[in-house]
Amino acid sequence: MSEPLAVYIHWPFCKSKCPYCDFNSHVRDGVEQGRWRKALLAELEHAAREAPGRRVETMFFGGGTPSLMEPETAAAVIDRTRQLWDTADDVEITLEANPTSVEADRFAALAQAGVNRVSLGVQALNAADLRFLGREHSPDEALAALETARRHFARYSFDLIYARPGQTLEAWAAELERALGLAGEHLSLYQLTIERGTRFFTDHARGAFVLPEEELAAEMFELTQARLTAAGLPAYEISNHATPGAGCRHNLIYWRYQDYVGIGPGAHGRFADENGKRATRRKRATRRQSGPEAWLEAVERSGHGTAESAVVSGRDLVEEALMMGLRLSDGIDRTIFAANTGADPVEALGEAALAPLISGGFLQITPTHLGATPAGRQRLNAVLERLVA
Repeated sequence: MSEPLAVYIHWPFCKSKCPYCDFNSHVRDGVEQGRWRKALLAELEHAAREAPGRRVETMFFGGGTPSLMEPETAAAVIDRTRQLWDTADDVEITLEANPTSVEADRFAALAQAGVNRVSLGVQALNAADLRFLGREHSPDEALAALETARRHFARYSFDLIYARPGQTLEAWAAELERALGLAGEHLSLYQLTIERGTRFFTDHARGAFVLPEEELAAEMFELTQARLTAAGLPAYEISNHATPGAGCRHNLIYWRYQDYVGIGPGAHGRFADENGKRATRRKRATRRQSGPEAWLEAVERSGHGTAESAVVSGRDLVEEALMMGLRLSDGIDRTIFAANTGADPVEALGEAALAPLISGGFLQITPTHLGATPAGRQRLNAVLERLVA
């Protein structure tokens, strides 16, 4: 049996740039949809040559705002993927969308194109916070888009951002209750963070707004974990909650450090550096050109927009697998980790690095797994810095 593979497709365009967003997203007056469709298909064919003989289990249209993509483009990419690789009968095909009425009107056509799961960037359920976050939809549009998603897709999810300026624990608890009344099998709940290079970074530095204190943000995180677990949607990753078995299979491939290819501006790939066989102790790492125009010109010139391609092995492989796996509530399966990297994670990290994190309540070890506790997952960046130093 050929090894499973995920395919990521990046659509870099948005109607506007959200002030908190540090993703590879861009605003353009116009997009030549036919030209972009042709380039995505060309790079998809290149990716199939990079990782041949595989079985595609998931596809993910991310961005940017891929719901601004013409449904014909999504259909063409899905159809070509099925032609280039063996594809699982139950392939998961996710598309990220904003809940404006214009984009929701495309849901029927996107479902017909083959998309079977949609992830909606709702972010807040009140008008004032939507304006603060730079969102272009209203609360009513978000509710209408969720209803449209329920009609057209067997699986849907939506995102909310918490620890917003001025938000109280009681207000977040009330918003969570409302979200649970709207949710299906999956919810993504992210703490607002200030990323360098965003408008919020500048605004926050000059004192335009103040985030909740760290202790309050931690209480919001703990409330989120407890309430969603009680509602039957426990966390399976730091920010992602789902009914058992309903996690996003595509993102689980990343967090389990399995193989994926990426097409489109700035898309990354990690896949076996062997022809269709499970990689042990090495992966091919690829990154496409980030700028939309530079990527498009490169694809039209040479059939792909690859900016970097290198082998990841040794300590680098161990650290990448560790950074992904510790995000999961289940933690890292030590046997699988050793098979993929050539090292047991506990032995690779060493007792000296692990001991203070275990005694501090951030990590836990069993004979079969290494995992972060809820407190460890909330402070994952600091934990990882200690582990890989």
